[in-house]
Amino acid sequence: MHTLSSSTAHNPPVSEPVIAVNHLNHYFGQSDLRKQALFDINLEIWAGEIVIMTGPSGSGKTTLLTLMGGLRSAQEGSLKILSQEMQNANKQQMMQVRRQIGYIFQAHNLMTFLTAKQNVRMSLELHEKYLDQNMDAIATQMLEAVGLGHRIDYYAESLSGGQKQRVAIARALVSHPKIVLADEPTAALDKKSGRDVVEIMQRLAKEQGCTILMVTHDNRILDIADRIVYLEDGRLADVPKQAA
Repeated sequence: MHTLSSSTAHNPPVSEPVIAVNHLNHYFGQSDLRKQALFDINLEIWAGEIVIMTGPSGSGKTTLLTLMGGLRSAQEGSLKILSQEMQNANKQQMMQVRRQIGYIFQAHNLMTFLTAKQNVRMSLELHEKYLDQNMDAIATQMLEAVGLGHRIDYYAESLSGGQKQRVAIARALVSHPKIVLADEPTAALDKKSGRDVVEIMQRLAKEQGCTILMVTHDNRILDIADRIVYLEDGRLADVPKQAA
């Protein structure tokens, strides 16, 4: 895909992936109730890639996504995010990794008592480097980039579903994260809104040179991916023909 090379053409070659998973296993529960959720996962994701993870419900996609986002500790095997080994990582190391990741969830998770601009600004306030900058201006510019320049002072509860998800994208991307993780970002949207949302994500990620990993059941958006990975019963498998 020509867009991939255009986003990385001016960057020096990268010697290691932004996410590297080796022989990763994950379990829920203790002793007799212990149940394995992920089995021997091996996966590399490189800077600038848009990777879609798909597969049946209950196959472990969200579990794997939360591990790759530093939201859970890795139990067995190796999981490196931005060169940081996440197995036995301490809270400080996990926090450091999370600060370089943008998250977009199925439920937009906006603060309904804040305006669109205030929701986006909150993301900047987590980063010291933005504290002496004009965060209102940066947040406004990002909302304009997702087509919401006319809605910056609207409260989240007065926005449509598609507009809320655009605010969530702006919030995730405003701090220029190295990785964006999206869990079913189009699930609550109609076909047109869903398509608009992922195309905005695709364009902004390519402009910023960041990596996107997206979990979705939405076959209508698979074509934006540089690569599709398929998870079934906690194992990576070949992509079925109908999903490819």
